[in-house]
Parts: sequence; structure tokens; C-alpha cells
Amino acid sequence: MEQGNYSVGLDIGTTKIVAIIGRENEYGKIEILGTGKSKSLGVHRGVVNNITQTISSIQQAVEQAELNSGLKIGSVVVGIAGQHIRSLHHSDYITRPNSEEVIDGEDLDKLCNQVYKLVMLPGEEIIHVLPQEYKVDGQTEIKEPVGMYGGRLEANFHVVVGQVSSIKNIGRCIKSAGLDLGNITLEPLASADAVLSQEEKEAGVALIDIGGGTTDLAIFKDGIIRHTSVIPFGGNVITEDIKEGCSIIEKQAELLKIKFGSAWPGENKDNEIVSIPGLRGREPKEITLKNLSKIIHARVVEIVEQVYVEIKNYGHEEQKKKLIAGIVLTGGGSQLKHLKQLVEYITGMDTRIGYPNEHLAGDSDEEVASPLYATAVGLLMNSLEAKKKSLGLHQENTLVEEEVLVEQEQEMGAKATVTSHGDRKSIFDKWSEKLKDFLDNAE
Repeated sequence: MEQGNYSVGLDIGTTKIVAIIGRENEYGKIEILGTGKSKSLGVHRGVVNNITQTISSIQQAVEQAELNSGLKIGSVVVGIAGQHIRSLHHSDYITRPNSEEVIDGEDLDKLCNQVYKLVMLPGEEIIHVLPQEYKVDGQTEIKEPVGMYGGRLEANFHVVVGQVSSIKNIGRCIKSAGLDLGNITLEPLASADAVLSQEEKEAGVALIDIGGGTTDLAIFKDGIIRHTSVIPFGGNVITEDIKEGCSIIEKQAELLKIKFGSAWPGENKDNEIVSIPGLRGREPKEITLKNLSKIIHARVVEIVEQVYVEIKNYGHEEQKKKLIAGIVLTGGGSQLKHLKQLVEYITGMDTRIGYPNEHLAGDSDEEVASPLYATAVGLLMNSLEAKKKSLGLHQENTLVEEEVLVEQEQEMGAKATVTSHGDRKSIFDKWSEKLKDFLDNAE
């Protein structure tokens, strides 16, 4: 299969690294061609803290995906998360030289590029600049200003900021693993693409992605991203609590959580006991499931309450900002028994578990349709979208070049000037190029 026919998403998580290869079929659904998964070593709370181990884990996942699909992985789209991510709101404007001219994409680019020049705290860099609403000559709540007339173009932006060193480390790991970095995307945005419907984004929804090291939150309203946040707790803290509370090793604590864990202590009877083999011939340990779920419940309540504080800070109580579609839970941590009921109980909001199967072709492997793979599927979708855009621009450029040649032949030497929209790169592509230069210079 040609390189142009498929794309790759790479999710570098705290507990696992997933490489997923796919392509879009004729029905617009994603066909998974191969997946690879490896234990994530060297990543703590979403941040790379051991480059050598991370490179080795990436290579394992990539080799497995290549083996499964029989394809070669070149360029990947990677997710970024971690406690160093923060978001802020910013308003900016440009004054157009001629208000009688139609506002076009270049004006929007100029406005967004202005936001990228914002001075951040030392060691921070802007990852995403996401326009929310535009204003043209004081006229508010404009979603698409292209085609309008006006002198002053204003916009509210949701700006996502991250630590330069963390971004650089991810770039170094990708490069050292023998791969090209296609794009970097904020992980909650990737998960949102995979599990949320457009109707939910319009109505207002909070996506909670519970990973191993962090819990990511993304709030959408009127189809626009309104708030993002990363809470530095995830499934690993629950495992740690079980390990401490029951005096067992981590591997056993993780198995206990997955097999018998519940977020609702009332579910278990006092006489339900699980026996854990002792180490090296020591006596087995007996743990009551009620005690286990009490330990899990305490930590889950803490995580959910922190997320709910973020949702309330967005202003969910106000009628204008009401999240009608409630909460969607995804990520590996969302598979914990009775978590949905606990979240509904704490927040009073409708809750469902988000599966990334809506965008997948019918014959996809069941495992990939699990919430565990939501971020990886979202990154793959992002990668396919970027490829489609670049192919579209390439075709547009080719058509324009052909038109120029025809005109030149017709005019026999007259200068033919044709402007092409294809020359204008998206802000995200420009940012990606800036990042690549930045990483190359850092080598």
C-alpha cells in the first residue's frame, strides 16, 4: 500500500503507548489496519521524564503496529497532555486597511498569528490558538466572518499553553525512534473528536478523559471549545492507594482494581473476600471487596470533585452556559465499575461512557472500540484530516499550475498571474513547521 493511503496516531500515555494505523474507507469511516501497544516506561503524569525508556517503548508499539499491518510507519501525529498544560482566554483585533474589501482567510490568519506572538511565562510556549467568536465592527457572536465587510476584526481566543521542555522532549523521542513528527495535538481535543457527536458539542458537553497519569477535561458549547484543563491525577493514583491500603505489590493492586474494583462501596457485601497469593511462599492476604471499593471510592470522589470545580468555574450554573448534554467519560479509567453512577450522583449531570466506535468501520477490532483507545483514535482522525487537507491543497495547486500553463500558452509570453489559496497554510501547519525548526535547532 502506498504511504499516501494511510495515517498514524501515536498516543504517548503514562501507562501505555499506542500506535494505530488507519485509513478512511469509501463511506468516510476509519478502517484500522494495525495497532501496537507497549507498556509506557519513562512517562510520569503525562510528561516524559526518561527519554531512553520512552524511545524504547515507542519503538516497541510502532514495531508491533507495523507487524500487524505489514506497513511501514513514517510520520505520526502525537498527543500532548500533562500537568504543565494550562489554558487562558485572550481577545485580540486587527484593523483592516480597506473596510470595503471582503474579509478572507488571510485576515483570520493574521489575527491568529498575532496571538501566537503573545509573551508567555519563561519556558512556556503556545500549543493551540482556538478562535471562539468573532466581532466585525462591533457586531458580536459571528462564527464565520469570511465574506463579510468591515474595518475592525476582533476575536475571543482559547489559548492552550505548554512547557517548552516537555514539547521538546516529545519531539526528541519521536525523532530518536526514527519517526517524523507530523503534528502535536492536545489529547483532550483528540479524545473529543473520537467520542463526541456534533450535537453534543452544540448542546454543551464536558468530556472527562481519565488516563493513567492525568484526567483531562474539555468543555464544548455551541460547537466551540470553551475550556480545557488537565488534573494531575488518574488511574495510577487509585492503584497506588490500593497498594498502600492493602499492603500488596503494584501488579496485584492493578489487577484487583480492574477485576473487582468498584467506585460505589454500597455494592459489596461484607462477606465478599478475595484472596491474594503471598510473595515467595508467604501466607496469602485476604481483602474484603467492601474495603477495596472504599479505598477506590475515596480517591475517585476526589478526582471527580476537582473536575466538577473546573466545570463550575466555566459557569455551568448559568443558563447561557448550561451543558445540556452533560458529561461524557472516556479513557481507561472510565471502565471502572459504577463510575458513571458516582459521577451523576456528585455532579447531578447526565453521564455516559464515550466509545470511539462511531467513526470506525463496522469490521474494526472490538478492542480498538474501547474507551482505552479514544485518544489514539482521535489522533489518527487528526492525522487523516491533515493528510486530506494537504492532498486537497496539492490538487488545488496542480489545477492552478495547469491553468497558468494554459493561459501562458494562449497569451504566448504574456505574464499570467494566478493566486492560489493552496499557498496559504493553516495556522496549525505553520505552528507545526515552527516546532520542527525549533526541535531541529535544539539538537
